[in-house]
Amino acid sequence: MKIIVRNLARETTQAELLALFQAQGRVQSCTIVMDAVTGGSKGFGFVNMPVPYEAKTAIRTLNNIELGRSRIRVKKAQEVAEADPTAKEESAKAEPHAEMAAPGDEAAARARIKKDGTPLGFKKPRTFSKKKQD
Repeated sequence: MKIIVRNLARETTQAELLALFQAQGRVQSCTIVMDAVTGGSKGFGFVNMPVPYEAKTAIRTLNNIELGRSRIRVKKAQEVAEADPTAKEESAKAEPHAEMAAPGDEAAARARIKKDGTPLGFKKPRTFSKKKQD
Protein backbone atom coordinates (compact mmCIF):
# COMPACT_ATOMS: atom_id res chain seq x y z
CA MET A 1 0.00 0.00 0.00
CA LYS A 2 1.36 3.40 -0.93
CA ILE A 3 1.30 5.94 1.90
CA ILE A 4 1.82 9.69 1.65
CA VAL A 5 3.52 11.54 4.49
CA ARG A 6 2.88 15.29 4.49
CA ASN A 7 4.09 18.25 6.49
CA LEU A 8 7.61 16.89 6.95
CA ALA A 9 10.21 19.27 8.32
CA ARG A 10 12.66 20.30 5.61
CA GLU A 11 15.51 18.80 7.66
CA THR A 12 13.92 15.33 7.90
CA THR A 13 16.03 12.72 6.15
CA GLN A 14 14.94 9.64 4.25
CA ALA A 15 16.72 7.45 6.84
CA GLU A 16 14.66 8.98 9.68
CA LEU A 17 11.41 8.42 7.80
CA LEU A 18 12.43 4.85 6.94
CA ALA A 19 13.28 4.05 10.58
CA LEU A 20 9.94 5.49 11.73
CA PHE A 21 7.94 3.25 9.37
CA GLN A 22 10.12 0.16 9.83
CA ALA A 23 9.10 0.18 13.49
CA GLN A 24 5.52 -0.40 12.26
CA GLY A 25 6.25 -3.20 9.77
CA ARG A 26 7.96 -4.11 6.53
CA VAL A 27 8.81 -1.25 4.20
CA GLN A 28 9.27 -1.85 0.49
CA SER A 29 10.46 1.66 -0.39
CA CYS A 30 10.71 5.11 1.14
CA THR A 31 11.31 8.40 -0.70
CA ILE A 32 11.21 12.07 0.20
CA VAL A 33 10.30 14.31 -2.73
CA MET A 34 13.08 16.79 -3.48
CA ASP A 35 12.91 20.13 -5.28
CA ALA A 36 14.80 19.96 -8.58
CA VAL A 37 15.95 23.58 -8.40
CA THR A 38 17.08 23.92 -4.78
CA GLY A 39 17.80 20.26 -4.04
CA GLY A 40 15.98 20.54 -0.71
CA SER A 41 12.97 18.62 0.55
CA LYS A 42 9.51 19.67 -0.62
CA GLY A 43 8.06 18.62 2.72
CA PHE A 44 6.37 15.36 1.76
CA GLY A 45 7.28 11.81 0.90
CA PHE A 46 5.97 8.37 0.02
CA VAL A 47 6.33 5.02 1.77
CA ASN A 48 5.39 1.66 0.21
CA MET A 49 4.40 -1.07 2.64
CA PRO A 50 3.61 -4.47 1.06
CA VAL A 51 1.36 -5.76 3.88
CA PRO A 52 -1.96 -3.83 4.00
CA TYR A 53 -2.59 -4.57 7.69
CA GLU A 54 0.81 -3.15 8.68
CA ALA A 55 0.26 -0.12 6.44
CA LYS A 56 -3.12 0.65 8.02
CA THR A 57 -1.63 0.27 11.49
CA ALA A 58 1.22 2.63 10.54
CA ILE A 59 -1.26 5.21 9.24
CA ARG A 60 -3.28 5.11 12.48
CA THR A 61 -0.21 5.15 14.71
CA LEU A 62 1.92 7.75 12.94
CA ASN A 63 -0.74 10.23 11.80
CA ASN A 64 -0.50 13.53 13.66
CA ILE A 65 2.70 12.74 15.59
CA GLU A 66 5.53 15.22 15.90
CA LEU A 67 8.62 14.47 13.83
CA GLY A 68 11.40 17.02 13.92
CA ARG A 69 9.72 20.37 14.42
CA SER A 70 6.44 19.62 12.66
CA ARG A 71 3.35 17.49 13.12
CA ILE A 72 3.21 15.01 10.22
CA ARG A 73 0.06 13.83 8.45
CA VAL A 74 -0.02 10.24 7.21
CA LYS A 75 -2.65 8.74 4.92
CA LYS A 76 -3.15 6.35 2.03
CA ALA A 77 -1.91 7.85 -1.24
CA GLN A 78 -4.44 8.29 -4.04
CA GLU A 79 -3.59 6.73 -7.38
CA VAL A 80 -3.44 9.29 -10.17
CA ALA A 81 -4.87 7.96 -13.42
CA GLU A 82 -3.15 9.12 -16.57
CA ALA A 83 -5.34 10.83 -19.12
CA ASP A 84 -6.57 8.59 -21.91
CA PRO A 85 -5.10 9.83 -25.22
CA THR A 86 -8.35 9.08 -27.07
CA ALA A 87 -10.28 11.33 -24.69
CA LYS A 88 -8.00 14.24 -25.61
CA GLU A 89 -8.60 13.63 -29.32
CA GLU A 90 -12.37 13.50 -28.84
CA SER A 91 -12.43 16.71 -26.81
CA ALA A 92 -10.36 18.41 -29.49
CA LYS A 93 -12.93 17.30 -32.07
CA ALA A 94 -15.89 18.43 -29.94
CA GLU A 95 -14.58 21.94 -29.19
CA PRO A 96 -14.57 23.30 -32.77
CA HIS A 97 -18.23 22.29 -33.23
CA ALA A 98 -19.29 24.48 -30.33
CA GLU A 99 -17.31 27.43 -31.73
CA MET A 100 -18.81 27.10 -35.24
CA ALA A 101 -22.38 27.56 -34.04
CA ALA A 102 -23.83 31.05 -34.20
CA PRO A 103 -24.36 32.77 -30.84
CA GLY A 104 -28.14 32.79 -31.28
CA ASP A 105 -28.34 29.15 -32.33
CA GLU A 106 -30.62 27.30 -29.89
CA ALA A 107 -29.18 23.87 -30.72
CA ALA A 108 -25.68 24.98 -29.74
CA ALA A 109 -26.99 26.45 -26.50
CA ARG A 110 -28.66 23.14 -25.63
CA ALA A 111 -25.64 20.96 -26.52
CA ARG A 112 -24.01 19.42 -23.47
CA ILE A 113 -20.51 18.01 -23.33
CA LYS A 114 -18.93 15.90 -20.58
CA LYS A 115 -15.58 16.84 -19.04
CA ASP A 116 -13.83 14.22 -21.19
CA GLY A 117 -15.26 15.83 -24.34
CA THR A 118 -17.91 13.26 -25.26
CA PRO A 119 -21.33 14.69 -26.05
CA LEU A 120 -24.29 13.99 -23.78
CA GLY A 121 -26.87 14.88 -26.38
CA PHE A 122 -29.29 17.75 -26.46
CA LYS A 123 -31.39 19.17 -23.69
CA LYS A 124 -35.03 18.98 -24.54
CA PRO A 125 -36.96 22.21 -24.08
CA ARG A 126 -39.48 22.20 -21.29
CA THR A 127 -43.11 22.39 -22.25
CA PHE A 128 -45.87 23.39 -19.92
CA SER A 129 -49.52 22.91 -20.62
CA LYS A 130 -52.08 25.34 -19.26
CA LYS A 131 -54.85 23.97 -17.15
CA LYS A 132 -58.28 24.34 -18.61
CA GLN A 133 -60.57 26.29 -16.38
CA ASP A 134 -64.21 25.20 -16.16
